[in-house]
Amino acid sequence: MSIEKLKEKIEDIEICMFSTVEPDGRILSRPMSTRKMDPDGTLWFFTNELSEKVDELEMYENVNLAYANVNKQSYVSISGSAEIVKDRMVIDKLWSPILKAWFPRGLEDPNLALIKVIPHSAEYWNASSSKMEQMLNVAKAIMKGKQYETGEHGQINLR
Repeated sequence: MSIEKLKEKIEDIEICMFSTVEPDGRILSRPMSTRKMDPDGTLWFFTNELSEKVDELEMYENVNLAYANVNKQSYVSISGSAEIVKDRMVIDKLWSPILKAWFPRGLEDPNLALIKVIPHSAEYWNASSSKMEQMLNVAKAIMKGKQYETGEHGQINLR
């Protein structure tokens, strides 16, 4: 699967669960809005450079992004490395007035920064049928004592 296919799978999903590693090794996830995906697969997110997640990223650059489109029964997990970007030209380019809900000072906020995620690999899962059909297939698997087949699953190497 190509980067174009990855983009197709996540482009309608605005919020992902963005996971980082805390100093004690625990994994912490929080919902974040994907601002943009570049043609090379780089993903961009806005943040406050004084947030704890920035401290976590400075210690451990590895992240995971989990996207879910429940209506389409499509799920994507992206592993990659992240870095903080404070380039005002890039911030200006990616800014949207709706972001003032999270960053009330807007582009004047001196702590406004971006998280740049370079994906290394990804996996996806797609249900092969409607929810009703899935429930019937789960029931059949239980009755027959067989494992339920969840649908299509694939891995993507993006490096």
